[in-house]
Amino acid sequence: MKFVHIADMHFDSPFVNLSDKESLGDLRRLDQRKAFKKVIEYIKENKIKYLFISGDLYEQKYIKKSTIEYINNLFKEIPETKIFISPGNHDPYIKNSYYYKFNWSENVKIFSSKIEKIELEDADIYGFGFDDFYCKDFNIKELNIENKNKLNILIIHGTLNGGTIQEHEYNPISKNELEEKGFDYVALGHIHKLDYNTQENQRIVYPGSTVSLGFDELGKHGMIVGDVEKEKIKLEFIPLDEKEFKLKEIDVTEIISKEELIEKINELNFNENELIEIILIGKRNFEINTYELNKLIFNEKIIKIKNKTKINYNLEKIANENTLKGLFAKNIKNKLNDETLTEEEKEIVEKAIEIAFDALE
Repeated sequence: MKFVHIADMHFDSPFVNLSDKESLGDLRRLDQRKAFKKVIEYIKENKIKYLFISGDLYEQKYIKKSTIEYINNLFKEIPETKIFISPGNHDPYIKNSYYYKFNWSENVKIFSSKIEKIELEDADIYGFGFDDFYCKDFNIKELNIENKNKLNILIIHGTLNGGTIQEHEYNPISKNELEEKGFDYVALGHIHKLDYNTQENQRIVYPGSTVSLGFDELGKHGMIVGDVEKEKIKLEFIPLDEKEFKLKEIDVTEIISKEELIEKINELNFNENELIEIILIGKRNFEINTYELNKLIFNEKIIKIKNKTKINYNLEKIANENTLKGLFAKNIKNKLNDETLTEEEKEIVEKAIEIAFDALE
């Protein structure tokens, strides 16, 4: 049984914090369309019978009807392919959603919040969808395979082994309990990082987000193409996103002016398909304003600059001064020497030093 598995496309995402430069959100929304069209073209060319979409196909709060029509028209181009969608926390099956009110192509099946089984000639497809922006009441124990002689597929959006309070809001699922159910393939969505291993015959898979949504989603993004049988499974990851997000650190400790920093950044070279976030680190010798820097950076591949530098000060020297600043430095120096402080607490103290020194200038 051959299939394509995607998740977390997030059509019409606003990309609000992606870049300090204008119009990049528009370009990434076009990239989403381009990637999705590649999915459909691959299915057409390879005569794939099944497309699994494991939630967050679009952003409920921002999706435009024209985008839904674009998606649906592409679905109509593959009428022989059965398309199964399990809504997630960003595109829940609710009354004002397009899942509920739009007239979808006949080859599309959208699962609701009740576990449902679709019987096909060569497989049973089980699915479950969010009916709100949160889901905490799905019980995997209630899900049972009815015919173990057939191929059994589960399409679901959720957090595998979610341990944090936040993860518990988004359909936490026990991996052990899921494995015990015996599905031949579990098409997961929600986690934007690719998670599969062909060497381990892995059958519970996150394909990751189809295109990267930002600098917390580094690496390649695309789709899983699979061929599953009772005794074996063959999976392949195919990249779709033509852009790749990358981070570049620059240590400013030896840089003495804003002009020198701008020159250093403008001299950098990157590959054609890369989108870069510059992270400034080290101890700065001058005030850094990332908004001003952005206006003077000419490399279009650099779309964001983050300032993680610290003031270049000599705490020992300042502590010997007979001033208010010196008194503060003496007290804070003792605090920094406290061996019981965690790294996080040290960062807070160092930030407090910066704020205080700025105020005492």
